[in-house]
Amino acid sequence: MIEISFGKLLLLAVIALIVLGPEKLPVAARTAGTLLRRLRSGWDSVRAEVERELQVEEIRRAAREAAAQAEAAQARLDEVQAQVKQAARDAEGAVKAQADAVAAASDRPAGNTLGGAAESAPASPESLGGPAAAGADNPSVQGQQDEVPHGQA
Repeated sequence: MIEISFGKLLLLAVIALIVLGPEKLPVAARTAGTLLRRLRSGWDSVRAEVERELQVEEIRRAAREAAAQAEAAQARLDEVQAQVKQAARDAEGAVKAQADAVAAASDRPAGNTLGGAAESAPASPESLGGPAAAGADNPSVQGQQDEVPHGQA
């Protein structure tokens, strides 16, 4: 801006007094003051409007960033939700398979269950399906049918 020192201001006042005279100087000073006030007021309103526009633009930018972050979070949430649903389907399938295995095991004879095989007496060839299952047609098993393990006689 223009630098006006006290000396320059005094020089302007003397020139204004000489040019305008003592009768018109107070009216001219009031008019100059009013014009300066209007100029400052106009400048302040323009500056305030520019600042408001900048703030509005900054708010819009922040809103766009927040929307982008929300979309990214939603995408991550959808991805995790899909993974959880897939894990639930896998777990459901595993539970159904286990339930089918348990149901199939409970339909077998008492000496042939998974849990009961180790606790009960050894299965005889007849309990496993008769002579055909015992190896009546299989020569490598025929000689072993009559053997009794030591300690179980």
